[in-house]
Amino acid sequence: MTLPERERPGKPRRRGLFLPWLLALLVVVGWSGGWFWLRGEAVRRMDASVVQLREQGYDVVWRRRTITGFPFRLNVTLDGARIAEPSGWAIATPLLKSEAYIYRLDHWVLVAPDGVTLTRPDGGPVTVRARALRASLGGFDEHPPRLSVEGVDLAFETAPGGKPYPVEAAAKLELHLRASPRDQGAVLFKVEGARLRLEGLPARIVQGKPASMMWDLTLSKMSAFRGRDWPDAVRDWRDAGGVITVRAAEVRGGEAVLSGKGGPLTVGPGGRLQGGLEATLTGADDGTPAFSGDVDLSDGEARIGPLPLGPSPQLY
Repeated sequence: MTLPERERPGKPRRRGLFLPWLLALLVVVGWSGGWFWLRGEAVRRMDASVVQLREQGYDVVWRRRTITGFPFRLNVTLDGARIAEPSGWAIATPLLKSEAYIYRLDHWVLVAPDGVTLTRPDGGPVTVRARALRASLGGFDEHPPRLSVEGVDLAFETAPGGKPYPVEAAAKLELHLRASPRDQGAVLFKVEGARLRLEGLPARIVQGKPASMMWDLTLSKMSAFRGRDWPDAVRDWRDAGGVITVRAAEVRGGEAVLSGKGGPLTVGPGGRLQGGLEATLTGADDGTPAFSGDVDLSDGEARIGPLPLGPSPQLY
C-alpha cells in the first residue's frame, strides 16, 4: 500500500510582513502632508488678517516670521513684531513665540522672552521686562475671547518725558478675561508685591511699601464691544448700555486694606468711570473695620465723603 504524495508547501507569503510598514508609511505621508497644508493655511490666514487690519487703519509689522513645530504643533515665531491701532495704542516686542497643537488651533500660548513695549497715546512708551511674560488666547468665537496674561518679576520703565506708569514693579501680575452667560464678560486683574504710584488715601494706606491690588469685574453687553479702535469700541459699548459691576476690589499694603464692591459703573466724559461703590478700610492683620462708606466716582475723581482717593480709573 502506498501513501498519497503530499503537496509540497509553497513559499511563505510576505504580504503580512510588509503591510504594517506600508500602512505606517501612508500614515506618515498623510500626516506630513496635513501638517504642511496647515502651515500654509496658517500663513494664508495670518496674511489675510494683516491685510484686513491695515485696511481698518491698524499698523501690523514684523521683521521675520518662522513657522516650525512638525509634527504635532505649529510654532510661529515673529522677530520685531509690532501692532498699533488707529487711536495711538501700540504694543511691540523684539521676539514673540507662539504655539498651538495642530488638533487645538483654537488655543494659542504666547511668550515674549525679551519683554514688550506698550505705547500710550497720551503717555508715551513703557518698557515692560520680566523674568517670565506669557499669555494664552482662545475661544475666538466668544465675546470676549478667552485671554490670560501672566508676568513674574516685572519692571515697568517709562521713557524720558513720558507720563508715569501706575506700576513701577511687581512680583506677579495676572489678567484673565472670560465670556459669561447673558452676554457678559468677567475680568480678573491681580498685582502682587508691587510698587504702585498711588495718590490720596490709597497712598497713605500703602505707605510706600510693596502692595497688592485686585479687581474682579463683570461687564454687560459684551457683544457690543466692537469698534474701529479701542476708544471707539468703549464708546459703542457704553452707548449700547454696557456697565461694569465690581464683584470685589482691594488695595492691600502697609497695615491696612481698602476693599470695595458694587456699581454699576458707566463710562463718562474722557473715558473715566463714574458711579458709586461701597468701601471698607480694615486692618491688614486683624481685619478690624476702621472706616466704611460710599465711594463716589464723578468729575474724573474718586472720593469717600470729603476724602480724595485720586483720579477715577480711565478706560481710554
